[in-house]
Formats: sequence, C-alpha cells, structure tokens
Amino acid sequence: MKTNGLTAWVLASRPKTLTGAIAPVLVGGTLAFVDVIHLELQAWWLGLLCLLFAVIMQIDANLVNDYFDFKKGTDREDRLGPERACAQGWITPTAMQWGIGVCTLLACVVGLVMLFLSQRWELLIVGIACVVGCFLYTIKFSYLGLGDILVLLFFGIVPVGFTYYVMTGSWTLPLTLAGIGMGLATDNLLMVNNYRDIEQDRQSGKMTIVVRIGKQAALQLYLWLGLVAAMLMMAVEIILFFTDHRSLIGLPFVTIYPVWHISNYRKMRALTGKALNMVLGKTAAGIFLYAVVFAVSLLINATA
Repeated sequence: MKTNGLTAWVLASRPKTLTGAIAPVLVGGTLAFVDVIHLELQAWWLGLLCLLFAVIMQIDANLVNDYFDFKKGTDREDRLGPERACAQGWITPTAMQWGIGVCTLLACVVGLVMLFLSQRWELLIVGIACVVGCFLYTIKFSYLGLGDILVLLFFGIVPVGFTYYVMTGSWTLPLTLAGIGMGLATDNLLMVNNYRDIEQDRQSGKMTIVVRIGKQAALQLYLWLGLVAAMLMMAVEIILFFTDHRSLIGLPFVTIYPVWHISNYRKMRALTGKALNMVLGKTAAGIFLYAVVFAVSLLINATA
C-alpha cells in the first residue's frame, strides 16, 4: 500500500463505522418529518448539512483515535481489532496530524453554514462540544471508562435531538427518548470492542467499563443496552399514539432489531479474541438496522 495514498486514507476513515454517524441523523430527521409533515425545503437542506457534519466528525474522531492511540502505544503488535493506519505505517504521523486538522476545519465550516442558514446561533456551543468531545474521547475519557457517556451523548442525544431541532425549532419528550435509545444501541459497538480487548486494555492501563466490571457483567450489559434501546423505541411510538393519535400498526416492525441483537449477544458469548470482530461488524450493522426499523415504523404509523 502506498504510504499516505488514497487507499490508506479510506481505510483510516473506517468507512464501516460511518453508519454510527448516519443512523442518529436518520432517526432525528424522520421524527421531524412525521411531526411536521409539510417541512419547508430549507429544513431538508439543514438535515443534509447535519448528516454531512456528523459524517465528517465521525471520520475526524477515527483519525484522532488512530493517531493518539499510536502515540500512546495502545495499538500494540498483539492487537486483536482491525489494523490501524499509523501503527501499520500506512499514514505517517505528520500526515495524520494534517488529516485531523483538515477534517476538523471542514466540520467547523459545515457547522457554521448550518448555523447561518438556520439562524440558530445558540447551537454554536453544541458544535464546539462536538469538536472538543471528538478529541477528549481518545485522549482522556476512553482511558477512564467514560467513553460510553460520550457515545450516549454524541451518537445519540445530540445528533438525534439537534437534527430535529435544527429542522423544526422544537424539542419533545419522544425525541429525548429516541436519542437515548439510539445512544444505547450505538454504545454496544464500544462494548464489543472493549470486551474483545479487555486483556490488552488492562496491560495498557485503559480502564474501560469492561475492565472495571469484568467480562461476565459486560456480556449482560451488552444484552440489556440493546433491549432497553428497543424498549425506548417502542415507548416513543406508544407515546405518539396517545398524544398525537398516531397508529401503532408499524410497532411490530421494530421487533426486528431485538431479534438481531439477541443473536449477536449469543455469538458474543460463544466467541473470543479476533473472532469477536465478526460480532463487532454485526453490531455496527445493528446500529443502522435500529435506525431503519425505527424510521420505517414511524413513517408507517404516521401515514396509516
């Protein structure tokens, strides 16, 4: 592979993880549509800018994680997860620094355009928090077992909630529950990753939640994060049934996600080491599945 070449940058961006950025924007945008059927064209442009911002920030977070884990020596030779660009020499550390800078700048430009078009300048603090959180996750929080909190916020509540807010100018209880559910479903990706790497993380002094509570408790936490996420998805639809007189005909559709999740849990319980990368991939697919079944179910209920 050519050092600092296009293929290296594509792999460093971790394209399979981008579903984690797309999924919450899909949920927030769908909720905006079903709550305000006649959204203005500008609202849809704002939704697309939210999506672009989320994807760029996800890539930025991946590059930051790659660079700082390499500098700290966390990406060791006995690594069980997917290969990383700096550790493998695909991208030089200096080039990675430039890549992080460019991604951060692009995200800020997209965010400012979105704020200018929406005139919701109060969201500037949210954008700053996203950029700061992107760096703090790898540099500090993931080593203290607090990465899961950032995932809940920045892959759940913030993208779901503020996509809706940018498009509609309002905030609701079902929106909050949807954001928490999306965050919990996404957090399971971190759970599998840390479950697989528990021994390496212990040796590196990385005190993830899995290191703190142990493998058996982590397995149960993985299971219940997904089940609670499914329950919150159903709770949103039931609340909308009582408050906005929506149909519940689409509710059975959301059961696809917990069936998928339980299947992943059983595989996770049976596998160890690099074999868990298969569960990691299926959990990543489950994040997008969660968003899709949620969105489709909401649309069915709103139009039935």
